[in-house]
Amino acid sequence: MLSIGGGAGSYYLTSAEDAREVATYLWNNFLGGTSSSRPLGDAVLDGIDFDIEGGTIQHWVDLAKYLSEYSKRDKKVYLTAAPQCPFPDAWVGSALKTGLFDYVWVQFYNNPPCQYTSGSFGNLVDAWKQWTTDIPATKIFLGLPAAPAAAGSGFIPVADLTSKVFPAIKGSSKYGGVMLWSKYYDDQTGYSSSIKSHV
Repeated sequence: MLSIGGGAGSYYLTSAEDAREVATYLWNNFLGGTSSSRPLGDAVLDGIDFDIEGGTIQHWVDLAKYLSEYSKRDKKVYLTAAPQCPFPDAWVGSALKTGLFDYVWVQFYNNPPCQYTSGSFGNLVDAWKQWTTDIPATKIFLGLPAAPAAAGSGFIPVADLTSKVFPAIKGSSKYGGVMLWSKYYDDQTGYSSSIKSHV
């Protein structure tokens, strides 16, 4: 997957035509198309991840539609997104409602109204239920920080995650697993190894 967007910098789409051009560029340079300037050489990625955390809300629906049209060829283009947990997401909420996204890695951190807070997981579970009920994605993932230092708030101790949070969310048919931010912090803490058998 190639992730576009992020929490820093300024980016936006100016029009539906701009969205079409970006989709074509992504297809030709990272997915199944051809270009003389492919940054990753012959590597063909599986899809595009929308990590939109700024700019405008306009034309992300268009980009998702144009990218999904490439799936009609010989290879599926997967679409994923990493929205913040307040529902609906401020940036890609409309795009997520299209049903075009395969996987959604919801960031259940840095947002106290919908995250775990010191032994209390009710807000997180309520938000989880809304995401899994209202978003027509194939799978929804629980996005968490891999260490207290990985995010401003929302870290869940392993014991609370495995004994309280997982039992409350894993019954959903849309439960896809856990997404951690980030590999760097996970390497330091071993968080993924600690939860792997429970996921």
